[in-house]
Amino acid sequence: MSLLLAGLLVVAGCGGGAGSAATPDAPTGPPQRGGELVVLEDAAFAGGWPTGLDPATNTTGGANISQMSAIYGGLFRLQADEDGSNAEVVPHQAESYELLDGGQTVRITLRDGITFTDGTPFDAEAVAFNFRRAIESPCTCSPTWPLAENGITTDGPLTVVLQFTRPYAAVINAFPVSNVNWIASPTALETLGEEQFKVTPVGAGPFTVVSNQLSSELVLERNPDYFREGLPYLDTLTFQSIGGDQPAYQALLAGQAQAYEGLSTTPLLEQAQSAGRLTVTVQPATSPYVVQLNTKTAPFDDERAREAIYRATDFAAISQGLFRGQDYPVSQMFTAPGGLFHHETVEGYPTYDLERAKELVTELGGLTVKLGTLGNYVAEQVMTALQTQWQDAGITVDIETYELSTLVQQFTSGEWQAMLQTAGAWDPAAGVGVGFRFAATSPFSGVADPELDRLLDAAAATIDPAERERLYVEAGRLISDNAYAPFGLAFAPANLAVEGVYGPGLTTKIPPIVVNTGVLWDEVWRVQQ
Repeated sequence: MSLLLAGLLVVAGCGGGAGSAATPDAPTGPPQRGGELVVLEDAAFAGGWPTGLDPATNTTGGANISQMSAIYGGLFRLQADEDGSNAEVVPHQAESYELLDGGQTVRITLRDGITFTDGTPFDAEAVAFNFRRAIESPCTCSPTWPLAENGITTDGPLTVVLQFTRPYAAVINAFPVSNVNWIASPTALETLGEEQFKVTPVGAGPFTVVSNQLSSELVLERNPDYFREGLPYLDTLTFQSIGGDQPAYQALLAGQAQAYEGLSTTPLLEQAQSAGRLTVTVQPATSPYVVQLNTKTAPFDDERAREAIYRATDFAAISQGLFRGQDYPVSQMFTAPGGLFHHETVEGYPTYDLERAKELVTELGGLTVKLGTLGNYVAEQVMTALQTQWQDAGITVDIETYELSTLVQQFTSGEWQAMLQTAGAWDPAAGVGVGFRFAATSPFSGVADPELDRLLDAAAATIDPAERERLYVEAGRLISDNAYAPFGLAFAPANLAVEGVYGPGLTTKIPPIVVNTGVLWDEVWRVQQ
């Protein structure tokens, strides 16, 4: 997941029984200022930040969007109505932007008067400096901008100009999932040095760092000079790493914390909803699962092996069997109902056909597959179900789960065969969207298809939403026609909060921008006892 790494990976979904929100109380008055909040994060994903919290050196930045946003704020942010509708990326520390030359030039104008917490100016030179560092970052959250030579410049004290070699109209929607969104103080970086800065970073966000134990605990306090008057509401915000959904759930019930991001263990989700002691908010699905197939190496360099996986896979049965008919929609392409350009079906998609799968395996003289995924309840359950289905078709299957950092290593080594991952983002061109999984230039892709690259580049380039949708539909059909990777059910994790805690993305719905929703921490508050 830095998206993946965040990104990388985990789950998405919505609706039905598990898609409803249990809200034992609702605020009866305006937000209150003060108090502290302890937020739990799963150690296998958002609760790990082993390389620190410098946007340019944090290799798991896509998973750490909450921590990064709390410290740095963000040039742009994704917001939505309380029910998750009308989602849009809006300027935050940026005041406005312009797309010129059909999207080949981008002008970003900053809000006047913002300062970093070390007192230095948050200006165009600082932002341009950060952009240049961010694009060289090892993080999967680093953008793949088609920059022209000297493509990052400034125009006065508050305007940054990006010049691309081709139109890239999706650039603004991609900001909230990328490290270019988080602007660090150049002065503090120079003064502290990278090794110290990654532990005690300095930004211009709603909170400042008090202490930081990597992948364990991050303690933040209110930034008194935050540019949004009256915000943040909280005095203290603490992120604590915890070993999964079950201990997190018990810690909330025991009063040891007040919120948890990313619950995906469905029995616990049902229990929490039934008990009514916590606010349970299941976020809108933006990404279906996908079985990524590494077409660059055996056995999936043979289309017959890929089709065998399609024909042996019945995601509808998995959804029914594992989730008892709860509404986790199955998609045949890289979109889900909570994101842009969603289409549930693809013309000509190779659907489940056990007899055809067996025929293909026989033609191949047998098929052995190593299938991996990120350690996560739903992902592991789905992977085990896939193993059973594939074995019914005569496919030998070895399965393995990974921690996020190890998963990244598997992808970058190129020595993987099949991975159960998520396949999209709120905007398919952003973050761990379709290009992340299918573009030839991505280290997290098992596909190298020039025509698919052309379609994805064209969809990201155009300003016209209708044309973008047409291109993505065509890309989905191309993936299907070549049996590059079967798509599956969409399941979104839930956020939990104790009674008296409220805030956008925590107790309201905002479509996930990577795996978890981007909670707007400056607006989170709790009732003071």
